[in-house]
Amino acid sequence: MSQYVSVIGQTIAVYLLLVVSLRLSGRRELTQLSVLDLVFILLISNALQNAMVGSLHDFIGGLLAAAALFVVNIILKKILFRHGKLQKLVEGESITLIYKGTLQYKNLEKAQITEPELEAAAREHGVDSIKKVDLAVLETDGNVSIMSHKFTHKSSHKRRKHKPLIKST
Repeated sequence: MSQYVSVIGQTIAVYLLLVVSLRLSGRRELTQLSVLDLVFILLISNALQNAMVGSLHDFIGGLLAAAALFVVNIILKKILFRHGKLQKLVEGESITLIYKGTLQYKNLEKAQITEPELEAAAREHGVDSIKKVDLAVLETDGNVSIMSHKFTHKSSHKRRKHKPLIKST
């Protein structure tokens, strides 16, 4: 029974360590992962697996491995921030896929994105035709950013002026 309590305690400790460490390392959002972030998460999960269910020796070893990964990740992020060329080498560059409604076939081939995939991305952004896209870019995190000119719609009725909530004296 004490072995099960130990596993539960170690798992909770690892969870709390990860949450606190991720917050301290400046991570606000994990929805758009860079290559470094993905590798980091894979390694952290592997390093901490035995720490949750193994012996006390495994627990301490897992925490040390996780701490080392956090330190290396923070240092590498700072180095990449200061050296743009190195960052481009590690994380890649964004690729223009559509420019002023024209597909950039050479870049589509380079990014290995098909025209139907790009059309689907445009529809996800509320654009029904590639010809209406001003700019589509494959970002380094794998997302496709779409920018298109907005059609303005004039209302047929005038807006009513609202009374201020606070009276000025």
